[in-house]
Amino acid sequence: MAKNLVIVESPAKAKTIEKFLGKDYKVESSFGHIADLPSKELGVDVDNDFEPKYIVDKDKKALVKKLKDLANKADTIWLASDEDREGEAISWHLAETLKLDKSKTRRIVFNSITKSAIQKAIENPREINYNLVNAQQARRVLDRLVGYELSPVLWKKIKPGLSAGRVQSVAVRLIVERERDVEAFSPQASFRISAEFKTEEGHSFTAKLNKTFVSKEEANDFLKKNIGANFSVGSLDKKPAKKSPSAPFTTSTLQQEASRKLYFSVGRTMQVAQRLYEAGLITYMRTDSVNLSGEAINAAKSAIVNNYGEKYSTVRNFKGKSKGAQEAHEAIRPTDITNQSPSLERDQSKLYELIWKRTIASQMSDAELERTNVKVKADTHEEEFTANGEVIKFDGFLKVYLEGLDDEDMVEEQEGMLPSMKMGEALENLFITATERFSRPPYRFTEASLVKKLEELGIGRPSTYAPTISTIQNRGYIEKGTVEGTERNYVQLLLESETIKEKQLSETVGSEKGKLVPTDIGMIVNDFLVSHFANILDYNFTAKVEEDFDEIAEGDEDWQKVMKSFYKDFHPNVVDVEENADRASGERVLGEDPKTGRQVAVRLGRFGPMVQIGTVDDEEKPKFASLLPEQSLNTITYDEAMELFKLPRSLGEYEGEEIEANVGRFGPYVRFGKKFVSLGKGESAFDIDYDRAVELIKEKQKADAPIYHYEDKEVTKGKGRFGPFIKWDGMFINVNKKYDFENLSEADIIELIEAKKQKELDKVVQNWPDEGIRIEKARWGRHNIIKGKTKVELAKTVDAAKMSLDEAKALLEKKAPKKKTRSKAKKK
Repeated sequence: MAKNLVIVESPAKAKTIEKFLGKDYKVESSFGHIADLPSKELGVDVDNDFEPKYIVDKDKKALVKKLKDLANKADTIWLASDEDREGEAISWHLAETLKLDKSKTRRIVFNSITKSAIQKAIENPREINYNLVNAQQARRVLDRLVGYELSPVLWKKIKPGLSAGRVQSVAVRLIVERERDVEAFSPQASFRISAEFKTEEGHSFTAKLNKTFVSKEEANDFLKKNIGANFSVGSLDKKPAKKSPSAPFTTSTLQQEASRKLYFSVGRTMQVAQRLYEAGLITYMRTDSVNLSGEAINAAKSAIVNNYGEKYSTVRNFKGKSKGAQEAHEAIRPTDITNQSPSLERDQSKLYELIWKRTIASQMSDAELERTNVKVKADTHEEEFTANGEVIKFDGFLKVYLEGLDDEDMVEEQEGMLPSMKMGEALENLFITATERFSRPPYRFTEASLVKKLEELGIGRPSTYAPTISTIQNRGYIEKGTVEGTERNYVQLLLESETIKEKQLSETVGSEKGKLVPTDIGMIVNDFLVSHFANILDYNFTAKVEEDFDEIAEGDEDWQKVMKSFYKDFHPNVVDVEENADRASGERVLGEDPKTGRQVAVRLGRFGPMVQIGTVDDEEKPKFASLLPEQSLNTITYDEAMELFKLPRSLGEYEGEEIEANVGRFGPYVRFGKKFVSLGKGESAFDIDYDRAVELIKEKQKADAPIYHYEDKEVTKGKGRFGPFIKWDGMFINVNKKYDFENLSEADIIELIEAKKQKELDKVVQNWPDEGIRIEKARWGRHNIIKGKTKVELAKTVDAAKMSLDEAKALLEKKAPKKKTRSKAKKK
């Protein structure tokens, strides 16, 4: 039996650590927290100093027993969970739940999973830091109070199943307010002047006027002043400039940069970074620090000198701006800087390379530039044209890395290198344009720019951003919108060969993909919370709470006092709103029905946003129509709302079945009997005619026709969300690029089916065919018990191969919905 038991929170982390410790050490995983607040009740005794009620989940009971047995047999127990507040709380829960003997329990922390870091941690153990534990408890309890007290109010006043949260609701508010700024924005037109000149040596360049004109007439008047003008270089200014590298990655800057450069969601970035950390390839990925250790700085210097030369190396120490920086004391960096390209799966390789480049660049020399500013003057007016150019004299850190930009950071594109010129040199004017341009609305948030804004405001912590953004999307408050652009006409005046011409041009504006857009329900919930719980939704309040948590972590504040101070005003407010506030539906009156004179309004209904003609007080029942997926309560017009009552449209009959055009959750479709056929891109349920509908139906029939029979069962093919597939015996079989999907041979079809059959067999761990029960492998190393349509997910700690039929039956029985029995009415 091993003398030492090391407990970490992740099985992947355990696997890596085991490589570095000898046979005297046994490494086990707690699979995160082994104790937590109960999921189906508040779990906080508000009358008893906010005492949390921690319980061990039933899925963790077998694991707790196993860890207890191992701890009792070990001479020393090493609690090695992560070095932040969450990790400290995990170690505390382990110590409390396993009833560990303090005299043989050690707490160790390390910010990278390397042999040297772990050995150093074991040589320098410490006790559990209860200030950090209390800071985590404060966050957990306060967030539980907010969520559990506000959510039922939303169920009662808006719609069942909604939720509120201290950070998530503030994030939604930011997105809602930005959307309203976009909607309220009124573009202002102006004319911008740009000119093309040629030097005496025949090189051309572009220069711009540093002023705009409000009207076409003013712009035209200016162009007239340039007819017959002579142009020359009025001033020529060259200045040296420098560009310095950015600091190494913190959690939030990694999330932002991976979004800009790799197009990773914030959640994806954290998942991939977690795997890199657990594999021992990067330092701990939840950190506010921009520091690098002396060891890392020396390693980076050595790598830079060896790869690029001495002049590229500049040792730098960065200081963080974060007032309440958490406990991980180093930036995110590779554990071995000499390892530039480890063999990894695609996403891990991309993120690792990004981290490596940022770390190396942070220790490199400034880029040295030469910026040139040229002013071009005319002899017919006082206005000057300006051209800017930039030449890199020494690339420095730019040889490795340049930080990406958000939409809000976009600047006018540099013209690049300017041709050689001298003062007073005569220039030939090729043409001058006056182009109508419009002011831009505020940019909608991306995940990266939302993270940046939350951090600027001091709301939440970088480790909370990924779950926050996932939660508000999963709740349906926010979606990654694809905002289709609209066509806009603009005017361009062109002065060429001493003549002014006018062109009518057009452009697509407002097209945005992957931006965060609030849904109708998100706006209604936000408005209700802002109206009734202004304090909770206040940006300064939310940031102040984070400062309180930081003070608790430093030992300067008592966490229970913080809870009392918060709850004494919060709870009475919740009670008052629940009793007295009106229901919220986001109703907006659009006008009257021309046929009946009844009110036409849009509001949130039981099944989503809808239009309603009439009210409950009318003699006749109200009429309803659902909004289309791309429509919003906030922006739908009266005409668009009335158009919805034309659906569904009957188009006639085909092969004895009625054809109907309508719109569903996934867009416009044609229904033919029991078949649903999606319309093509750009096609509308309001416009489609009978002939086009029949054409689509025939295409669907052809696509659904069997392409082969195997074992007396039909094989059909189609294309779905995950690409092309064939269907056989109720199984959907993906067809990868190895096959020619349009020309599948008999051998291809048989190969695909047999491979799928084998894959399904390999998934089965246990099978009781007489009972119709089986246990199958599932994702993430889990297992499912399956009987018909009933599925029970087993905890990771359960040995599925050893489970008995009776145990499986008992779990299925527990899961199966109980049949309701109606009591017969007694005869009188």
